[in-house]
Amino acid sequence: MLPFTVELKPGLPVAEQILFAVKKAVVTGQLRPGDRFPSVRVLSLELKVNPNTAHKVVAALVAEGVLVTTPAVGSVVAEREPGGRRERTELLGAEVEWLVVEAKKLGLELEDVQAALAAHWKRLGGK
Repeated sequence: MLPFTVELKPGLPVAEQILFAVKKAVVTGQLRPGDRFPSVRVLSLELKVNPNTAHKVVAALVAEGVLVTTPAVGSVVAEREPGGRRERTELLGAEVEWLVVEAKKLGLELEDVQAALAAHWKRLGGK
């Protein structure tokens, strides 16, 4: 059994859905620093995805600093780097731009987006 949950939906890239699920598990504390992460083989079998997709996910998580891979140990959840508030906020730049574009396409106002963001923030344990 995987230490995180993911519900794969058609029409969206599978690797991106898995990446999001893992990052969400880390942010919500479902996965904590030092926790072992499933191998590519286990990930592939459990999610019923191509091993190349599972490898791509693990490689991306390592590249983003979410996982650390050690020989003879495997992959574990990395310690979070504190970084400054400004630097951490800048990391969201592309995602925030995407959200704004999608909200404008839907005809939403800033207040609608802020309310939706606040609701999701609270649901995921934000203060």
